[in-house]
Amino acid sequence: MSNPVSDPLSDVLALLRPHDCVAAGLDAGGDWSIRYAPHAGMKCNGILKGGCWLTIEGSRERVWLGEGDCVMLPHGKAFVLSARGAWIGDAAETVHSAPSHGETAILGGGGDFFMTGARFLLSGLASEMLLATLPDVIVIRATADDGAASDETIRWAITRIATELRLRRPGSASSIEHLSHVLMIELMRRHLEDGQQGQVGWTAALADPFIHRALAAIHQDLAQPWTVATLAQRAGLSRTAFAVRFARLVGQTPMSYLTFWRMLWAAKRLDRGGGTVAEAAAEVGYASESAFTVAFKRTLGKTPRRFVEETASSGTHRI
Repeated sequence: MSNPVSDPLSDVLALLRPHDCVAAGLDAGGDWSIRYAPHAGMKCNGILKGGCWLTIEGSRERVWLGEGDCVMLPHGKAFVLSARGAWIGDAAETVHSAPSHGETAILGGGGDFFMTGARFLLSGLASEMLLATLPDVIVIRATADDGAASDETIRWAITRIATELRLRRPGSASSIEHLSHVLMIELMRRHLEDGQQGQVGWTAALADPFIHRALAAIHQDLAQPWTVATLAQRAGLSRTAFAVRFARLVGQTPMSYLTFWRMLWAAKRLDRGGGTVAEAAAEVGYASESAFTVAFKRTLGKTPRRFVEETASSGTHRI
């Protein structure tokens, strides 16, 4: 499988399958404070007016969110938003009357603070890999007009979501869902662009110029007969330095990572009813169907044929 325009982040995002999007706004005034219970999925929010303090449950540190800032909450922990840094607050359920798509809650008469954003669920094996590398809170600060390339798109997405929430035009639910996905992608881009110095994990690997080159090569051509030596050459490192650096940042050896992604993409093809097991194997670089079956079962816990049977019987996509 060769795709010269593919890249690691796009491949992960393609397998995340965000769904069940719920978008909402908050218009607050005065000395307000809200506690949000633990939530399923990922939340992405942007501050369009004013500012507030964010406190994650279990943390004694508060984070200030100002106008134009965005925050991503990947792990569903409970948190408090407040005007003056309170540690407790009104239950969100009493402020947001129902978790309905398109609701804007008004608290304290509104007027001082406005936030909008979305929560969506993520599915698939790729979500586990991505979410495991993310911190509890990702804050993307507003920058000047000459800031990062993602900034303009982030501001546009947040503003458009707020407009859709306010006008409730035909098709607004679908528009908000797509805008929320754009917002997530741009926030992830900015997270990577802001650097991951001293961090480990998949996102840190993407931010590393050497390992990123190897990851990009893998994702552009999964069928290529890669070796540690050829990937080290792409990265611009010696074989030993590359293997150590890759394992430290990614948490897997280069060959384990390659196999993992080959099996994910083969499973995606089989999940969508795309040809035979032999064809899926060939597409990700396996001339032997038996060798592919062994690798598939070792990675995903079942044989390709069993995977296809379960997908067909469930009637839903699994990857």
